[in-house]
Amino acid sequence: MTKIVRVGVTFPPALLRNFDDVIRKMGYESRSKAVQDAVRLFVSERKWLREERGVHAGVLMMLYEHEVRGLESTLTHVQHHYANLICSTMHIHLSERDCLEAIAVKGNVAEIRKLSDELAAKKGVKILKTMLVSV
Repeated sequence: MTKIVRVGVTFPPALLRNFDDVIRKMGYESRSKAVQDAVRLFVSERKWLREERGVHAGVLMMLYEHEVRGLESTLTHVQHHYANLICSTMHIHLSERDCLEAIAVKGNVAEIRKLSDELAAKKGVKILKTMLVSV
């Protein structure tokens, strides 16, 4: 059996109330399980930032203004350059101005980081969130 380690965590009262409200609505039976899941998610989201090697898979979620001149063409060009990493894309029209694109990726983590950084740096890209897991 895996040994369990007990730790203490301090919270500002408002954050703890919000946390308890969320986990209650989600059906968690204990704070411990919810904190474990939150820590697992945090580690998974941040771990890839430190790694230089290894195969990862995940999704780049990009919110951008499609009316910025030349942006869609530029984004397509960048994605074609990284075609070896990109498994699939899904394009969603959110409003007259904004589009959301989900880009499924799998490959070397350093190359995925380059793709993510290159897309995020383009004028008109409002948000780019990278969610990866080790394969």
